[in-house]
Amino acid sequence: MKISIRRSRRAAIAVALGSVLALTATACGDDGSGSGGDKGDEGSGKGKIVFWDNNGGVRTDIWKEIIADFQKANPDIKVEYVGIASTEYQSKVDTAIQGGGLPDVGGVGAAMLAGFSAQNALEPLDSRLSKSSLNGKLNEDMVGVLKAAGGGDGTLYSIPTSANNGVLYYRTDLFKKAGLDEPTTWDKFYAAADKLTDAKKNEFGYTIRGGAGSIAQALDAMYGQSGITSFWNGDKTTVNDPKNVAALEKYAALYKKVTPAADLNNDFTKMVAQWDSGTIGMLNHNLGSYQDHVKALGVDKFRGIPQPIGASGKRVQVSNPVDGMGVFKSSKNKDAAWKFIEFATSAAENSKFNKAAGQVPSNNDAAKDAWISEAEPTKLAAAALTDGSTTIVQLPYYLPDWNTISKADNEPNFQKVLLGDMSAKDFLDTMADQLNKAQAEWKEQNG
Repeated sequence: MKISIRRSRRAAIAVALGSVLALTATACGDDGSGSGGDKGDEGSGKGKIVFWDNNGGVRTDIWKEIIADFQKANPDIKVEYVGIASTEYQSKVDTAIQGGGLPDVGGVGAAMLAGFSAQNALEPLDSRLSKSSLNGKLNEDMVGVLKAAGGGDGTLYSIPTSANNGVLYYRTDLFKKAGLDEPTTWDKFYAAADKLTDAKKNEFGYTIRGGAGSIAQALDAMYGQSGITSFWNGDKTTVNDPKNVAALEKYAALYKKVTPAADLNNDFTKMVAQWDSGTIGMLNHNLGSYQDHVKALGVDKFRGIPQPIGASGKRVQVSNPVDGMGVFKSSKNKDAAWKFIEFATSAAENSKFNKAAGQVPSNNDAAKDAWISEAEPTKLAAAALTDGSTTIVQLPYYLPDWNTISKADNEPNFQKVLLGDMSAKDFLDTMADQLNKAQAEWKEQNG
């Protein structure tokens, strides 16, 4: 384990160790899985492999369908599926890296990639991809994001499965009834949030994410309003720029004023379910929840549009992490694990996965399928990212501590901001200090 993994991360690993050992032991048994320092083996390309889904529950059904397709095409390989909630995934992998029990293959998105690769837990995939039928078939930008997130040397440790994008979902029926314009700007967003709220009737203009995953949404709202277009100014982060502080103060003030009180503890599944079943005007999430809204509301009661435009007339939003799949270095059956990745990211299967997830496929042929133009938020998101209307603030996924800083270290503090127990400035100054130290450490390690 490299010294670039800070004490806070090691502490989180230690806390998680006891609770995870039982799962890793039963999930992997003696199938050849190991710890981060184990070099593993190519194996026979047959037999059993263990796959850890990094969004278990939400994506379980579609993954089981893909696994069934794979096993039909590869009867000599059995895939054992282990679904792990996205909020628990990093800690479970970190624990298995230290204590043994890693799977053969698993979800490895950009946000957690640097942390895993810094612990020498992932198999480099450049050579495998160059010899694969996937070579030249994957979206170059997504591949580039994962290479950059791998820790600085440009090695590819994860094969992209999909890209996401922030979306503002709004209830068209409620907006029409209230005589409101579409919330295409931040001013219209705030005006609508206020007008659609009648707490006595349990009607609210917005639902804010206060639980797991809250930091990314808060950053999107901050940079979207401030118009700041870079995460760094030299070697110092811009998160605590006065414009971002003012933006977060305004955004956090929405809590309990135009949002339900329960939002304080909402992760995305609770937030989405609440919006789908209630009378809440707007929801910030991403493309991944589109199908949930269709099932709950039908296509006539809501729209999903790109994030609001700021005072500058430009749309600024933070990057959404590219998701992917990696082979763990300790696997004793890397050949079979790679075959599974190849299959899952082939045109047909990648299209099937992303249609279910409502996200942008990584396979270029899959991205041409008709369903993408039929899913309006996906179509609009793709256009916003290519028509010059949007500036993306690239988050520092390459920092091994990014996922810890943006989740475990600061989510409790964001709840304090919502409750009024911590100022937005103190919250962002704390986060900035952690980021600046992590950046300096990374530069020292990588030249």
